Amino acid sequence: MSSSQSNGQNGQQYDDYYKLRHSAAHVMAQAVLERFPDAKITIGPPIKDGFYYDFDLGRKEDGSLRTFSPEDLDAIEKRMRQIIAGRFPFEKRVVSADEARALFADQPYKLELIDGLEAGGVDEYGEKIEGPVEISTYKQDTFEDLCRGPHVEHTGKIPPDGFKLLSVAGSYWRGDENRPMLQRIYGTAWKNKKELKAHLDWLEEVRKRDHRRLGKELDLFSTNHEMVGGGLILWHPKGALMRHLAEEHAKKLHLEGGYDFVNTPHIGRATLWETSGHLDFYREGMYAPIEIEGQEYYLKPMNCPFHVFIYKSRVRSYRDLPIRMAEWGTVYRFERSGTLHGLMRVRGFTQDDAHLFCAPEQMPTEIDKVLDFSLSLLRDFGFEQFQLYLSTRPEKRVGEEAKWDDSEEALLEALKRSGLPYGVNEGDGAFYGPKIDIYVTDALDRPWQLSTIQFDFNLPERFDLTYVGADGVQHRPYMIHRALMGSIERFFGVLIEHYGGIFPVWLTPVQVKIIPITDEQNEYAAQVMEQLKLAGLRVELDNSDGRMNAKIRNAQLQKIPYMLVIGGREAEADVVNVRLRNGKRLGTMSVDAFVTLAQEAVAERIAI
Repeated sequence: MSSSQSNGQNGQQYDDYYKLRHSAAHVMAQAVLERFPDAKITIGPPIKDGFYYDFDLGRKEDGSLRTFSPEDLDAIEKRMRQIIAGRFPFEKRVVSADEARALFADQPYKLELIDGLEAGGVDEYGEKIEGPVEISTYKQDTFEDLCRGPHVEHTGKIPPDGFKLLSVAGSYWRGDENRPMLQRIYGTAWKNKKELKAHLDWLEEVRKRDHRRLGKELDLFSTNHEMVGGGLILWHPKGALMRHLAEEHAKKLHLEGGYDFVNTPHIGRATLWETSGHLDFYREGMYAPIEIEGQEYYLKPMNCPFHVFIYKSRVRSYRDLPIRMAEWGTVYRFERSGTLHGLMRVRGFTQDDAHLFCAPEQMPTEIDKVLDFSLSLLRDFGFEQFQLYLSTRPEKRVGEEAKWDDSEEALLEALKRSGLPYGVNEGDGAFYGPKIDIYVTDALDRPWQLSTIQFDFNLPERFDLTYVGADGVQHRPYMIHRALMGSIERFFGVLIEHYGGIFPVWLTPVQVKIIPITDEQNEYAAQVMEQLKLAGLRVELDNSDGRMNAKIRNAQLQKIPYMLVIGGREAEADVVNVRLRNGKRLGTMSVDAFVTLAQEAVAERIAI
């Protein structure tokens, strides 16, 4: 049974790739069942750039899960090509629920799907399907699957040299760790061998840039599932330094932009979260309560209610507005263990969170400032390609229609003035207000959603926020949430993969590695190190045993921008021999000249 979700293609191209990958998933399932006749099949949707299928292979005699081996994947691929060569047609037929149950009597996961379809249109992910539900199957050769389609005309339409099985991963049935553990085979399928090779080359580059791999190699961060817990990040000295540098830069810009910094607790009483509505609308994303002196407290999933109480701590006048509160606030949200992914999906993370409180007439100007601020900050970190999206009012919402009108118009006009490409997601806003999401495109042409500018008509009402206007009457302020980097953890995951670990000089934990050729140059090398440190550069001296070429190689593996090689001639002439991490040699220069070179790279925020 396939997913109806888009794979990111458009028009005819979307149809062709969707059908191709959907059909490849069915062929793979046939090959798996032929090799493992007792396997239980679940779902096999096309996804962006590929497909997958989940299988329950049962357990071995010792009780451990049976899994696919590399040899299994090779054999499955070989059998798939034989099925493709058979040019078996994909044939659809519509069946009743009882007919489907008879057909899949030995497949318990399919029976569960059939029950959901019959009960009221619930798809393979447990989501409601709009409109009447038709139960259908598709068959090729000896394999028949519960499926909505579509597929290619016959198996011969799948290029035998255009697909490849990529990997095996564990998954839970319907993403629930309380349900059975399954084995998922990921594959990719393209129209020809050339397209497949280009995609495999791209995947290799993705692998090289994986932030989890680089985080370990560059000693930036780690996790410890056994003792600390999954989704909780341990920042190592080098990673913490990078984070400090990034936050220091952003905080400086916040102060220049008229923001005031606040700090708030990590927990709050249940009454706070009841009043804010989080326990009604967001309880599944919160952790279990903590009992303190007979009162229930919750770890905060968001910072906003605390900022609201800072606003409410005294009477506000129109002369006080706008008020811009900023906090690097750590929040905690429940994520299932199967969804955790390095820095990208965690359970505890820090947001560069801010909340703006302004009068209606100030709101358009504030939106312009926030959008300009977001884009400027992202550019400082090397992002240049952006896609903006406006999400408008959903059917169920709170707040006055006039406020929705004003805020949506202000957001739309700000998008137009930005001169950047934007789209409108009609009805996709939160129930409490419209928003702008900013996506950046990384070096591998992947979009990442980072910044958000979100109106909130809910909290000002729930907490009765007011200010005294020029007319002496109390008015309700506009409240705007915004996060520029978003989650600091996720931002750094994106940043690591964008640069592949070759960070701009200003962010690199160690900017210079000094490499004396022999011990006789150690004293001069130490003098150079102190001179560079006084100039504000971050320096390490490698006076360990070992050959010079090995030291240079180690520095390159650590992706240190500059290597200063010092031999007898350099020490005697009071110069350094400069090499870059990419292997380029700049030759000898004075220490002062090198300091100027490095400081310019820092000031210009370039990666060399």
